[in-house]
Amino acid sequence: MTAPDTAGGTKAALVAIVGRANVGKSSLLNALLGEKVSIESPVAQTTRTVVRGILTEPRGQLAFLDTPGVHAARTDLGRLMNRAARAAVEGVDIAMLVLDASAAPRAEDQGWMRRLRRTTGLAPLFFVLNKTDLGMAGIPALRALWAEVAGSEPPGPAPEWIEVSARTRAGLPVLLERLFAAAPRQPLLFPENVLTDHPRDLAIADAVREKLFLRLRDEVPHRIAAATEHVAERPDGWAATVAIFVERASQKGIVIGHKGRMLRAVRRAAEAELRKAFGVPITLDLVVKIEPGWTRNYWFLKRIGYA
Repeated sequence: MTAPDTAGGTKAALVAIVGRANVGKSSLLNALLGEKVSIESPVAQTTRTVVRGILTEPRGQLAFLDTPGVHAARTDLGRLMNRAARAAVEGVDIAMLVLDASAAPRAEDQGWMRRLRRTTGLAPLFFVLNKTDLGMAGIPALRALWAEVAGSEPPGPAPEWIEVSARTRAGLPVLLERLFAAAPRQPLLFPENVLTDHPRDLAIADAVREKLFLRLRDEVPHRIAAATEHVAERPDGWAATVAIFVERASQKGIVIGHKGRMLRAVRRAAEAELRKAFGVPITLDLVVKIEPGWTRNYWFLKRIGYA
């Protein structure tokens, strides 16, 4: 990693990545960093906590906050996710609303537009139109929606619209150029060699949960939580115990799979990814537990790091 050029002062910014569920915020963050720091899956609401990813280069430093997707919350888990996402825009240097360029706007898109118009003050505002590789049919309606919101709200910052694709990386150089241009001159927010400050135990549990989400469908992923219970760091590698929580016995059987095949596949995939991420061999012991109603239990959510 090349240290930023400090001539004339370092440029650095805290950038909140916000938007509704399933618009590709985590995929966009990973693509911008060129490294995977936030888990991804086709399942909406995969991201459950705020994850920081830090990009440091000669132009300066951008510290991104990847936030849970705002959605219609019906549980304590959903409400905590929404609260974390909405709080993330407070006090940031740049707010970046990610929208799906290929689809018609939804109520959550309009809600974010209104919130950003009201709360970001003078912070630069970017509307990032993601998924352009799937089409751009939604862009005219998104622009019309913003015109409607801006016309009904008090005066505020005008967004800069940028079209990108996290999958193909189209538009990402332009987006980074504009973000660095908007960044204020201030000291680095993190040391130059830090890629993320996501806690180790949460990162291990998230890797396991992602591998489950990639293999499961319907409502089962939304009823699964994971928490790292213990990590032993040894000279020859790490050994970690991760608890996988479900709400019902039938879900436990699905997670384990026939003759344990699902759990073995998840363990192998998570171990390979974690070894690459941490640079050490990691052996996982996965234990499936039943925790009825965990999505509605605030104290349980607090214990496993979601609150």
